[in-house]
Amino acid sequence: MPIVPDVPEHGGDQDDGQGAARLSGPLFRDEPFRDETHRGENPSAQPYAAVPQNPEPMPDAPQPAQPQPQKKTAGRDLGAAIGVGVGLGAVIVASLFVVKAVFVGVVAVAVVVGLWELTKRLEERKGIKAPLVPLAIGGAAMVIAGYVRGAEGAWVAMALTALAVLVWRMTEPPEGYLKDVTAGLFAAFYVPFLATFVAMMLMADDGAWRVLVFLLLTVVSDTGAYAVGWRFGKNKLAPRISPGKTREGLLGAVAFAMVAGALCMQFMIDDGIWWQGLLLGLAVAVSATLGDLGESMIKRDLGIKDMGTLLPGHGGIMDRLDSLLPTAPVVWLLLVIFVGSG
Repeated sequence: MPIVPDVPEHGGDQDDGQGAARLSGPLFRDEPFRDETHRGENPSAQPYAAVPQNPEPMPDAPQPAQPQPQKKTAGRDLGAAIGVGVGLGAVIVASLFVVKAVFVGVVAVAVVVGLWELTKRLEERKGIKAPLVPLAIGGAAMVIAGYVRGAEGAWVAMALTALAVLVWRMTEPPEGYLKDVTAGLFAAFYVPFLATFVAMMLMADDGAWRVLVFLLLTVVSDTGAYAVGWRFGKNKLAPRISPGKTREGLLGAVAFAMVAGALCMQFMIDDGIWWQGLLLGLAVAVSATLGDLGESMIKRDLGIKDMGTLLPGHGGIMDRLDSLLPTAPVVWLLLVIFVGSG
């Protein structure tokens, strides 16, 4: 999930003459007006009337438009974004602490929808036809296998999904086979395989709390980047990839995530220590930022702003998974190192 929503660039004070009201009438021409009232009556009369140095504007003449001060904006419907975010969070937390299997189902559904968005955009913009059916079935199987059998199950499901993609594409003409299956393998790794680490976190005795910490730190990192970058951001972080992201926003993400990480490790994770949370928060801020930039790179290559329109104010499912997917294996690994697989 980009770390901060894109903020439109502030335009400079340009005076190109477009859109500004122009003054008209003889008093506002570049040359003095000719006095036509006495033409032919007095040949010796002054052919041109004198133009006053400071003419009064005509009553009905339009006045030049005054430039309006520009305001910073998030570029999205912030109210809709907050409402959708709160609704999704409620569904996730409820399923996480009521029945773990329901939460695994939610993750599997998100993976399938994300794969659909990604493959659809690839076909529309690049003509790449990654096989969706084996990807969707294999992706859901990967998440379930990761929850039931851990890393071993996830790797086996990944290998079988890759084989299914290769075979499924053989039913169509060979033209474009290599690019289609390559895109399919990329999609299988990028979306469902990375998502299996969320399911593997859930296997621990305190798995629900581990997943909640993972989600909280990612959201806090994004929020810190947005808040600090919107208010103080001046230096672009990666202008060729995502012009709205700033170095100040990255520092905000790191600071917010480290503080939240220390609190979460101390009070939410069994045997966790606050200094471990500082390292965890730092790692989350970095991985979430890289994930957001990675998806921005994909969207720039495809020439699109969002991967979908399913979530008002957010875009598509993939636009919310961008920072979560690469962060999941980082959080899983650090928690295993700090407190064990549990």
